[in-house]
Amino acid sequence: LQKVKNYLEKLLSSVCSKNKQLEEDLKREQQWYEEQKQILDSLTKIEEEAKSQVEQPSTKSALNDLKNKMLRLKTYKKELLSALGEFLDEHFPVPETGENTQKKKSSAEPAVELITLQEILEMLINKLFSTPHEPYVTINESFWPPYIEMLLRCGMALRHPKDPKRLRLYAFHK
Repeated sequence: LQKVKNYLEKLLSSVCSKNKQLEEDLKREQQWYEEQKQILDSLTKIEEEAKSQVEQPSTKSALNDLKNKMLRLKTYKKELLSALGEFLDEHFPVPETGENTQKKKSSAEPAVELITLQEILEMLINKLFSTPHEPYVTINESFWPPYIEMLLRCGMALRHPKDPKRLRLYAFHK
């Protein structure tokens, strides 16, 4: 019985020492965990600051890229419009009011000045992009009927389904 008692006392002392050692290890591990957590938090903050600093120049460079693209597109648009204007001036001259139209109208009414095909196309394009929900332009006496018929026959323009005096550009971009 004495032997068993001595054995159990030794066992108790070894378990107590092991328990103390484990408690000390636990304290060290908890302290290490807290230190690692603080390091991780500080690194996360540094990373966020670095990202925000990196994002600002990248947005600036992206903004500059977009500005450059817009400038190139504007110059390309100007070139296209000037080429279109030259083509229209060469192949579709300004309609002149002939003697036939003057005979039909009385001398009291002034003759209406007809607009060029380029002006008609500009009106149609501007109307289509400024008010896409209502792209129709009302045709009046200043529109030369052969130009209107040509636009309709070529499929560049469409009449309003209910009002034949209204015209719109065919939406090629859709």
